[in-house]
Amino acid sequence: MTRIPDGNALAGKRALVLGVANAHSIAFGCARVFRQLGAELALTYLNERAKPFVEPLARELGASVLVPCDVQREGDLESVFHQLTETWGSLDIALHSIAFAPREDLQGRLVDSSSEGFKIAMDVSCHSFIHMARLAAPLMRDGGTLLTMSYHGATKVVPNYNLMGPVKAALESAVRYLAYELGGQAIRVHAVSPGPLKTRAASGLKDFDVLLAEAVQRAPIGELVDIDDVGLTAAYLTTPYAAHLTGMTVHVDGGLSIMA
Repeated sequence: MTRIPDGNALAGKRALVLGVANAHSIAFGCARVFRQLGAELALTYLNERAKPFVEPLARELGASVLVPCDVQREGDLESVFHQLTETWGSLDIALHSIAFAPREDLQGRLVDSSSEGFKIAMDVSCHSFIHMARLAAPLMRDGGTLLTMSYHGATKVVPNYNLMGPVKAALESAVRYLAYELGGQAIRVHAVSPGPLKTRAASGLKDFDVLLAEAVQRAPIGELVDIDDVGLTAAYLTTPYAAHLTGMTVHVDGGLSIMA
C-alpha cells in the first residue's frame, strides 16, 4: 500500500465522495487520502446492501455525512446535496466514482450491445457526473474541484472493455466541456484514469486477471497502482498546486498508457 504523507493540504476543505462500496474501492482510497490531508468528508453508498460495508469506513474516517445514493433513482442526488446544504452550506470538492453497465452488455461485444444497456451505462457512468456538477456548482461559491474516474479504454481499444470504452470516452469529453463552462466560477474539472485495480467493479470485466497480469508486464514502473495512489493524485488536483490545471485526464497507471 502506498504511504499517505502527513500534512494539512486540505485542512478546512469539505469533500463529497460519491460511490464508496467497500475498503477496496477507489472512492474509499480517495476519501482516506482527503481525510488524512485534513478534509472534512461526506460519503455516499449505493443501498442498504452496501451500508454494512461502508458504515464502518465512515466511522473510521470521521465522516460528517453518510447517505445512500442510487443515481438511477430519481431524487437521490438532490437529497444528497440538500443534506450537504443543511449540514455544511458549502462544498470544495466533489468526487464521482460511479460506473455500471448490465453484465450481459458489459461482457458482450460492443456491436451486440442493447440499446437499453447502453443507455443505462451512459446514464449511470457519465450523465450522473454532469448531474452532480450541476448540483455541486451552487455550493462552490469560492470555487472548487470536480473529479471523476475514467480508464485508458476511453481513448484506446482495451480487449474486453467493450461497452465501457465509448461510455468513458463520453465522460472524458464531458469533463472538458464542464471545465470550459464552469471555469468562470473558479471550478476546475478533471478525470483521473487509474491503471487496472483489483476492485469489485472491475472484476465484472471478462478475463480481468489477464488484464492485470499484462499491466504489470507492460507498465514501465513494473507494478500495479493501488487506491491510495489514485487518492493522492486526486488530492493533488484539488490543491493550490494545481490551481491552473483543468479539463485534464490524468493517468495514474505506472506509465502503462504511454506504451504502444
